[in-house]
Amino acid sequence: MPALPGSTAPQLEVTTLQALRSPRLLSREVLAGIVTTLALIPEVISFSVIAGVDPKVSLVASIVLAITMSILGGRPAMVTAAAGSVALVVAPLVKDHGVEYLLPAIILAGIVQIAFGALGLARLMRFIPRSVMIGFVNALGILIFVAQVPHLLGVPWLVYPLFALTVAIILILPRLTTAVPAPLVAIVVVTAIVMIAHLSVPNVGDEGEIGGALPGITPFLAPLNLETLQLIWPTALSVAFVGLMETLLTAKLVDDITETRSHKSRESWALGVANILAGFYGGIAGCAMIGQTVVNVKMGRARTRISTFVAGLVLLALVTLLSDLMAQIPMVALAAVMMIVAITTVDWHSLRPATLRRMPVPETLVMIITVVVVVATGNLALGVLVGVVLAMVLFARRVAHVIRVDRVSADDGASVRYTVHGPLFFGSSNDLVEHFSYAIDPPSVVVDFGAAQIWDASTVAALDSVENKYRQHGVTVAFEGLDGRSRALHTRLSGRLGS
Repeated sequence: MPALPGSTAPQLEVTTLQALRSPRLLSREVLAGIVTTLALIPEVISFSVIAGVDPKVSLVASIVLAITMSILGGRPAMVTAAAGSVALVVAPLVKDHGVEYLLPAIILAGIVQIAFGALGLARLMRFIPRSVMIGFVNALGILIFVAQVPHLLGVPWLVYPLFALTVAIILILPRLTTAVPAPLVAIVVVTAIVMIAHLSVPNVGDEGEIGGALPGITPFLAPLNLETLQLIWPTALSVAFVGLMETLLTAKLVDDITETRSHKSRESWALGVANILAGFYGGIAGCAMIGQTVVNVKMGRARTRISTFVAGLVLLALVTLLSDLMAQIPMVALAAVMMIVAITTVDWHSLRPATLRRMPVPETLVMIITVVVVVATGNLALGVLVGVVLAMVLFARRVAHVIRVDRVSADDGASVRYTVHGPLFFGSSNDLVEHFSYAIDPPSVVVDFGAAQIWDASTVAALDSVENKYRQHGVTVAFEGLDGRSRALHTRLSGRLGS
């Protein structure tokens, strides 16, 4: 996948040690972490409402997740916190059975994620097609933008000039200096104006209670028995796989933006550990926050674990010591930042008419379906799953028609040679039987597979059927040219697959 809008030409990977030794790099990482924290707060609070838990629960869990993943995670600069996808998954469990079942569900989800990473299953991400990834990115941009629209509707008129000022600072300041992240300057300036002028506009404090002491260790209140396991396992598996999918997709996105590689297996098991810790001290699970990661990596230009560690520390300070100040931040400033993030997240090149004309129709269809499913359900993981399945079906359909069978008769008419071209699997071999002239072929038939490969049992069964049909006509058929793997598979299964 090509680098996304806003990425730059090849960059050298920056290590944490290099950043600590360079005042310029260190300040960039710290400032990026601060602006990322400010972008996190409103979404984390709103997700807690969806999940049916206290806002402080999500905030404290986000602190644990951010700090733990900054140390253990396999993708530096990626932001992990209490996320909307996880909130949507756990909400029915909390509503139907109570918040006490949330902790055991999170623990089980964390164990699944640890096992996923330990077994190296993160490599399955390579099977996500480019069209699905582009659809994922474009849908993400739409969701981020739409989520901010309510903050601009039914609000005092003062919100609109503040919105315009925030956008202007974000767009103009980078042309003058990149020493300080433009979103951070915009948020500070707009917040200062609101506080000094005593303007009455919606702020973070209106979203929910955020101050006070930390909640402490989450008590394990659910009974530890088989009935509890039966209640929580569907939710736990959903939390595990939704969190993994969004986290690994976000890691791949950051890999593309920064042109560096990350350790996906490490990211997977680290997420499991972080979720278990967040469950015990906080109370809810999370995963990578894609929009906030874009803020950190593209707007803040962060590249190391320092930025995410700082984000966790700053969020801790805001919740415990500076909650009154955090409550004064105008929602319009944060909404404007996230809207700019949404616009820069969309891969506009993929939507140009010239690009769409060149792209194969099935790939465009997969991208569009991915976007539609994500936007309709609000579930990024579901959209990606549907996109991958559709891409597989369309691919199998295309490949099913690429095989060719050529028939050549001997000069004396005593034998016939068929040459099969193309990969043979369940999609392409089902009609292989129809390519042979059983009734008119001479007593000796040779089928040459030098230009073909056998990939599954369906193909072996099809070859058995061809052999049986020739036998019924008194014809001897020989299969030649099979490569070593194909020959071994055919030898092992032929005649043992039943009727």
